[in-house]
Amino acid sequence: MSAQGTGRLDLPFVGISTFGKRPYVADWAAIDADIAILGAPFDGGTQFRPGARFGPRSVREASTLFSFGLGGAYDHEDDVTYLGEDVRIVDIGDADIVHTNTVQSHANIATGVRAILDAGALPVIIGGDHSINIPCIDAFEGHGDIHILQIDAHLDFVDVRHGVRNGHGNPMRRAAEKSYVTGLTQVGIRNVSSTAKDGYDAARAMGSDILSVRQARDLGAEALAKRIPKGARVYVTIDIDGFCPSIAPGTGTPSHGGFLYYEMLELLQNVAQAHEIVGIDLVEVAPAYDPTDGTSILAAQVLLNLLGFIMHARKG
Repeated sequence: MSAQGTGRLDLPFVGISTFGKRPYVADWAAIDADIAILGAPFDGGTQFRPGARFGPRSVREASTLFSFGLGGAYDHEDDVTYLGEDVRIVDIGDADIVHTNTVQSHANIATGVRAILDAGALPVIIGGDHSINIPCIDAFEGHGDIHILQIDAHLDFVDVRHGVRNGHGNPMRRAAEKSYVTGLTQVGIRNVSSTAKDGYDAARAMGSDILSVRQARDLGAEALAKRIPKGARVYVTIDIDGFCPSIAPGTGTPSHGGFLYYEMLELLQNVAQAHEIVGIDLVEVAPAYDPTDGTSILAAQVLLNLLGFIMHARKG
């Protein structure tokens, strides 16, 4: 129910910070929604600065900025009201994280994603470091083929390093190994990387299309979106370090030269118009490195806009 319907103003700084101040559903067997938000506050896979465990809480709080209860968000450029009251969004809280236990923490995340998929809702997972993508993709087994669009500074295609298979440098390699992952489009890759040249060679051999920010800019958003195979069901994974740290400094491994806001927004809008998006995660927001909270606000704004594009496209 909107704030107007309750008789309360319910300003953004009032109340409990669920995502967009949408209803909280504690019972994962009772999800009845178009979109369900799950927090995955795990950062045990990091190889540099930790802190992304606080990402879900920070992004939720930032998302209240966009919760004025006006029956959706009107975009005058598109002449569309996005995420109206007919779009049912719920927040199902966080997967339980067991400190130092990657296996159990990842299993708990996968359980949450499966619950969302079993309910027929669109899963939107807020991390956490990028290793949380591994259980997210695991949860899609039995739910049809998917193509992964990764927006990131880093390729994340390490196979095994010092015995570690499921850290935040491994998720795209683990995804490419899945029989139901038909390919990857990896965009924004640049500068110093956790993946050596043999990883890039392996990624291309396993079906990856790899583009830097400069290559993406040369193509433009529409042409870039068309590189995703026609008819593909797309899972979108957004590492916040895909953005330039000039606008998103709150992350563990910042890399200069990244995307600016409208570049990414236009890419996501084109993908949502041309493809069925079946899952989303947004990772690596580490709010302690950004005292302005701008990174968290950016993450919330990107997610809400992307959800608006998806639901508008579904309406035809």
